[in-house]
Amino acid sequence: MATDVRLKDELSSITDQLVETYTECSRLNHLAHEPLPSRDAVADIVGDLFEVLYPGYGKRQNLHIGNIGYYVGSLVDALHDKLATQIARALRHELCDESPHADCVKMAEPKAVELLRRLADVRKTLEIDVEAAFRGDPAARSHHEIIFCYPGLEAITVYRVAHELHRLAVPFIPRMMTELAHAKTGIDIHPGATIGPGFFIDHGTGVVIGETCEIGRGVKLYQGVTLGALSFTKDDEGSLLHGSYKRHPTLRDGVVVYANATILGGQTVIGERTVVGSNVWLTESVPPDTTVVLEKPKLRLKGAKSTNDPLMYVI
Repeated sequence: MATDVRLKDELSSITDQLVETYTECSRLNHLAHEPLPSRDAVADIVGDLFEVLYPGYGKRQNLHIGNIGYYVGSLVDALHDKLATQIARALRHELCDESPHADCVKMAEPKAVELLRRLADVRKTLEIDVEAAFRGDPAARSHHEIIFCYPGLEAITVYRVAHELHRLAVPFIPRMMTELAHAKTGIDIHPGATIGPGFFIDHGTGVVIGETCEIGRGVKLYQGVTLGALSFTKDDEGSLLHGSYKRHPTLRDGVVVYANATILGGQTVIGERTVVGSNVWLTESVPPDTTVVLEKPKLRLKGAKSTNDPLMYVI
């Protein structure tokens, strides 16, 4: 509590100044009667989805074949209601100007059911992802360790669900989900990207996968990899065009990309089984079965007494 009450006299004018900006900077506020999707509710939905996708690894232990149906059934029923509410809010905000009288709840419920219907196939894909992680990381002791501990799998799991919502033309919520995973893992996967099964991100921090990326089966990325846009299309007035036109690269089956490599451009295609080395910068296509590496840099070692390596210089 303020000890100098004179300071509080300024609070009224501060409030007035802020309220004025709500008209001047109207893009920064939502002052309508209809609520937007809730960040907390979407985070809760993601938590329930993990319970459905990986039962026994999360909040509820001691699950077995005798009670799993009851437990998952209760989760699915709750998820339907939660998803329908948040999807309806997102649709209402998206359609409020064009179709103010649209029945968004009626539109949302089939989308919620369809997402839940697709979860069985999502689990089958995730099983291939977990196996790819186990085969691709000699430090992995078990599949359990991967599910419990690997941030790459967590980001991929959220992406796979968000991608299905993206395919169902649900606004806002897919991106909210992947940004939750991004904040937690440091891995940024746009829900619009297309990623085949057997996808593995090792370590993961700093990985960026753009909206129009196409990634084949059995692809492996290391930390710091960027699959981004090389340039952006502009309209006649010089403003960026928004939309899902192809801006990001394509990685064919079996590609491996090592740490901090950057691959840019919608026309850039990395052929099957190609290996892209660390710190490589690629803006052109590469044929299958190719290894792309930088030339070995020259190192300078200050204070070293001697070296037999011709690429090292002693200062």
